[in-house]
Amino acid sequence: MKALKIRVEGIVQGVGFRYFTRRIARTLGIKGYVMNMDDGSVFIHAEGEEEKLRRFLNEVSKGPPAAVVTNISVEETSPEGYEDFAIRYY
Repeated sequence: MKALKIRVEGIVQGVGFRYFTRRIARTLGIKGYVMNMDDGSVFIHAEGEEEKLRRFLNEVSKGPPAAVVTNISVEETSPEGYEDFAIRYY
């Protein structure tokens, strides 16, 4: 099991990005969470098998139809053992 911290920048708030991300994560069996950040980006903590994480990143880098992803940064981190994938609010 691997875990990733993912930051997505661009037009990613107000376009259904978090709901899109949760749907993709749940479809692939990815655990963790997604949340909007104050700076207009979206933060994702994702845990799962390497191949599924690769597929997840591929989808997230595109985003939903109304999104415009301009940058995505990925950093490996330690798994925290989430049991589902949730939308968090700050």
